[in-house]
Amino acid sequence: MPASPSPEASAQRLVLADIALDHRDGDGQPFRVLDLPALTIEPGATLGISGPSGCGKSTLLHLIAGLLRPGSGSVRWGETEVSGLPEAQRDRWRRQTLGFVFQDFHLVPELDVAGNIALPASFSSWRLSTSGRERALALASRVGLKDPHRRAAVLSRGEQQRVAIARALFNAPRLILADEPTASLDADHADGVSDLLVEAAEESGATLICASHDQRLLARLAQRLDLRAGHAA
Repeated sequence: MPASPSPEASAQRLVLADIALDHRDGDGQPFRVLDLPALTIEPGATLGISGPSGCGKSTLLHLIAGLLRPGSGSVRWGETEVSGLPEAQRDRWRRQTLGFVFQDFHLVPELDVAGNIALPASFSSWRLSTSGRERALALASRVGLKDPHRRAAVLSRGEQQRVAIARALFNAPRLILADEPTASLDADHADGVSDLLVEAAEESGATLICASHDQRLLARLAQRLDLRAGHAA
């Protein structure tokens, strides 16, 4: 008989139930952008979300992260109903739990590479510790950024992508969400980033969910969810 999951593992199970989300078009008419009756992701699992542009991949990641609320249904992380939390509590949950690689990066142009990677530390302390600085430098090196003192404003799009990935890993999150994490990279760097995401998740036991068109990345992930017009195909 297989062992029962530990209470700690069960506490980190991601469960989406009866999810529906509508947007409004230019005429004010509602249209369904996401309709997902059920999705359960076990702790430490890796999931790739695929599908054509506009099918709801990014929307689903934003719902999981609590950046959007569903029109109906719930998003739960263990015993926490993320979709039901007030905004301040959702912010706190994200800081404690989540690393998010945004498609548009959201870097601070005036900060250097290391400063952007260490940005999550600024939410809990006004001054970066020596260990935090060392971790930022180590992550910069790991994603292939040789000069951690260059400002984000002068980086190429591919370099910005790698900074965003390193920043998402800074706090060793239990849940890693990545929206097209290899989209701005050449094949060699894309493979390196795929390796980094999968290895980082394996090392920490984190759950990894990637929305991507990159078939090489999707092949590295154990589970697949294919979306078509907001529905699971």
